[in-house]
Amino acid sequence: MSDRSIRRPNRRGRGGAGATATPPPVTPGMAGGQFQPLTRPETERIHHLALRLLEDLGLSQVTPSLERRATEAGCRVDEDGRLRFPRALVEDVIARTRRRFTLHGIDPIHDLEIGARRVHTGTGGAAPTIMDFETGKYRESTVADLYDIARLVDRLDNIHWYHRSVVARDTETALDLDINTTYACLSGTTKSIAVSYTDGNSVRAVQPMLDMVAGGAGRYRERPFCTAVCCHVVPPMRFATESCDALEAAVLAGMPILLVAAGQAGATAPAALAGAVAQSCAEVLAGLVLCNIIDTNFRGIFAAWPFVSDLRTGAMSGGSGEQALLSAACAQMAGFYDLPNSVPAGMTDSKLPDAQSGGEKGYTISLAAHAGATMIHECAGMQGSLMGTALESYVLDNDLLGAILRTVKGVEVSEDTLDFDIIRDVVLGAGHFLGHPQTFARMKTDYLYPEIADRRSIGEWQDAGAPDARAVTRDRVRRILAEHYPRHIGDDVDSRLRERYNIVLPRARMRVGNGVW
Repeated sequence: MSDRSIRRPNRRGRGGAGATATPPPVTPGMAGGQFQPLTRPETERIHHLALRLLEDLGLSQVTPSLERRATEAGCRVDEDGRLRFPRALVEDVIARTRRRFTLHGIDPIHDLEIGARRVHTGTGGAAPTIMDFETGKYRESTVADLYDIARLVDRLDNIHWYHRSVVARDTETALDLDINTTYACLSGTTKSIAVSYTDGNSVRAVQPMLDMVAGGAGRYRERPFCTAVCCHVVPPMRFATESCDALEAAVLAGMPILLVAAGQAGATAPAALAGAVAQSCAEVLAGLVLCNIIDTNFRGIFAAWPFVSDLRTGAMSGGSGEQALLSAACAQMAGFYDLPNSVPAGMTDSKLPDAQSGGEKGYTISLAAHAGATMIHECAGMQGSLMGTALESYVLDNDLLGAILRTVKGVEVSEDTLDFDIIRDVVLGAGHFLGHPQTFARMKTDYLYPEIADRRSIGEWQDAGAPDARAVTRDRVRRILAEHYPRHIGDDVDSRLRERYNIVLPRARMRVGNGVW
């Protein structure tokens, strides 16, 4: 199924048969959790408030189908129509929820082991606009943009999955949007994908598409490589009817579920950061209970995503220090529950991939990673507080993510790294470590080398024309998009998909020499 000409992450080292494996300095799933913005008593206080919110306040607007399932499991609907969740039931569900699972790639080489504070980084968002690569002006995003971003992500090793990051504005109906989004994501990458589905009808509509790509009827369920993104609540403490319908259908279809609660502190969540974390945890736990009632073995991702408002204007501020703390605290709460989880980070307020963008992305992603988030969404490509994206940003952010993941790996302390004899031999011998065997070995395992960041001397850089990072990145984007057209979906399958669905993206647009790139 995979295009073996595609460059893959070097997860097992280099060399042929019999060669000694050389572990790379950065791999998906390195353990985080060293940074803890909350003390243990503070996490317990937040947890107890979340339980109280669920038991004594509950959520309104539950769908009839989920209400029936929930009441049969021990929940109750009060006189105000709010679904209340008994504390014991919530704690039982937390205890029995899957702690680990494989998030499958379309190609198994991209399978990810989710849970246990293993840190992974990827895309996300629903930007309505994209910076046009030729004009530099923001415009409405399209299905072709979704496909092009997927092709970029497919070649960027530190972006571990592709959660659709823009909304295709050139589709006419919600069903067409969901179908074409799924198709563009599937066609552009062999990594795991994620799509936000409007309702249960959309989920059911794409199931044959997923099966056809997987190899036949029922094959997708064996290795589910498409995650359903379910914003099942409208904060504060209300269910989102259509998204809950999609959630129920997705669990029944065997899809992994990203359970998202995305209140905005100071607007739809408390301005107090701890209160925003507690409300978000309660809202996600409500979805977790409902999914477990449907299928106790479902693959759930605890996605407490409280966002930040600039309280002077009410506008979202994705790049703020407060956002960094909120995401890190939510990662720690998920670690307290020992649940596979996701937090948002890298949602810079800058509209350009500039110094502001790099700084805001750097500290928000770093705190989330070191807090042990098992999935960090929206950390590649996003600009303007999630309202826009830029192709150059994915390549620049891939470099940044590699450096951040290297800090997560930490410092190895072992007999080899603390060898007295090595230091003594160099001191009494050559007087430098440049030619020492340990240096040659460690330069492959301990050091990560950027593809975009410029480490040349000032003189060498000037002699090369003094290019800035964005100019170098644009060359890389253009090269990838001109050459890389994945072919893991064969022409026969693609033809059947086009016969069955209203696919907007022309087949001619998906070939080398199409006149666009």
